[in-house]
Order: sequence, then C-alpha cells, then structure tokens
Amino acid sequence: MTARELDAAGIHEPGLRAAYTRCRDLNARHGRTYFLATRLLPVDRRAAVHALYGFARFADDIVDDLESTATTGQRAAALVALEEQLESGLRSGRATEPVIRALADTAGRHGIDHRHFTDFLASMRADLTVTGYASFADLDGYMHGSAAVIGLQMLPVLGTVVRHEEAAAPAAALGVAFQLTNFLRDVGEDLDRGRVYLPADLLHAHGVDRELLEWSRRTGARDPAITAVLRAFAAHTRTVYRQALPGLGMLDPVSRPCIRTAFVLYSGILDAIEAGEYAVLHRRAVVPRRRRAAVALDGLVRALAARARADRRTETVAAPCPAAPARTAVMPVPGEAA
Repeated sequence: MTARELDAAGIHEPGLRAAYTRCRDLNARHGRTYFLATRLLPVDRRAAVHALYGFARFADDIVDDLESTATTGQRAAALVALEEQLESGLRSGRATEPVIRALADTAGRHGIDHRHFTDFLASMRADLTVTGYASFADLDGYMHGSAAVIGLQMLPVLGTVVRHEEAAAPAAALGVAFQLTNFLRDVGEDLDRGRVYLPADLLHAHGVDRELLEWSRRTGARDPAITAVLRAFAAHTRTVYRQALPGLGMLDPVSRPCIRTAFVLYSGILDAIEAGEYAVLHRRAVVPRRRRAAVALDGLVRALAARARADRRTETVAAPCPAAPARTAVMPVPGEAA
C-alpha cells in the first residue's frame, strides 16, 4: 500500500496502515488482472478494494494452497478460527490478523453488509468436502457465496448513480462471470485438487465423465467431447457477462474505468481459451501482454477523463449560483456511457 493511497483514504494509524499494506501485497502478488484494474480507481478507494481482495485470498489459500501439507481437518479448523476472528473483528473493529483488521475497518467505513463475508466463508467450507455439482443451479448456490457476494461487497466502495438495490443484481452477476471464467481457465488445476466445477449434467450431455477428464489431464491427449463441454461452459459464461454489462453504467463514473477494464480483461480470458482451442486441461490461457497493456491504457485514459469531469462538477457545486443562494446548488446526476 502506498502512503498516498493510505493518506487519501484517511488511514493514519500505523498498525492499520500495515494491515492494509498486507492486503495490497496479496492483491499485487496473486491477482494480476484485478490489481491492474484497481490501479484505475480514485486513489482514496483503492485501499478498501485491496482489503476485500486480501481477505478473500487469505481464506482461499487456507482451502486451496497446493503447496500446503495441511489435512482437510486442519484446513477446516483454520477456517473456523478465521470466522471467529472475523466475527470478533467486525464487532469490535480490532483483530490480530492483519487481513481481518483491514477488512473490519473497510466494512465499517463503507457500511458493507457483514452477511457477505459469512456467506463467502460458507462457500470456502464447501470446497473442503464438495467435489462436484450436479447442475448449473447447484453451482449457482455455491457461487452466491464465493463470487456474487464479492460484487455486492464492492458496490458501496465503488458508488452508484442509481439505488443500491438496482445495481446489486448486475454487480453479483459480474462476480459470478469472473469466477466462471476462472473455473474454465483452471479446470486442470481444480482437477488436481479433486474438484470439478463443470456441472455433471453438462458433462453427461456430451458423454464426458470425471475419468475422461483425468485421463486427458494425465496424458495431454485431446478429446472432442471434452472440447464440446468446455465450449458450452464458455457460452454460458458469456451469457452471464451480458447480464452484468448494464451494471457498468450504474456505477459512479470515476469507478467505471476500473470495472470496465476488469470486465474486458476477464472476458478476454475466454477469447484466449477459445484461441487456444479449449486446451485448459493442459495449459493455462492468458491474455497476451500487449492486449493487457492496450486495455490498461484505454482504462487509464477513461479514468483520467472521468476524474476531470468529477473535478469540474465539484467546482461547479462549490461556486455560488447567480440565480440562487450557493447552498441550493446541486451536483447533476452523471449519465454518460461507461
């Protein structure tokens, strides 16, 4: 966490600053696409986003760190301990674990519903024992806690130009779209963990089972039935992106470039998967560096323009209006496209 970001967010106590810095480090190290997009936010909002990411990543590592030798029971116990710290931290605003301390501070500053965090941990616990899902409907239940709530946590930080309730559904959909993209990209790695997020009914519709997936992963051989499943999963994911798209225009204009950049880069992973002929069981698809740079540059231009417009509106509001007392001046509702 840079001093400038912390100062802008009004975070001055040394221990709290260190806690936020820990979250930023987690984001920078593990969330390349997400971190890149976060750089486009106004400086005073970045710390909160890092705190949200840091907590999610910290919990996910308890469950999924392949380098850890912890047993399922030990991981479950660690999640219970984390949830106890979370409940205490959210209640008191204090915690010994840095990510909890930063998260509790962010939740208090932005009025984030605490249920979003407990729902998230419920899905993390499911990952310890659930190895597959029968249908997309079953998968949706899991993704409410693991993905949809991430979008809902972000809304109070990003700000909206519509009622919060109106923006909630697209925000949740975007969180789900991002996770579906990760599921498709990481099919092979998840299979190594013993999990398959491709719904069983989708697999069966194309004559695919877990054994065939494991054979393909082990041997590097391709199978057209597996490709058909992955193509159908990608099509479903693109549908969810379309459901999320209207939400971009509902955000505070200064936040839109960040989320739009994440939207373009994450959906670009689907393009990379398609270009790689759905070989996700054998290698991870990535957006080419040149494409990432171009999208980031476009986002930066949009971000600077949005901040300039916001500054002009602020100056207009602050200036006395000739036709009325200055206290009656109001900020116009921004409505430009994302």
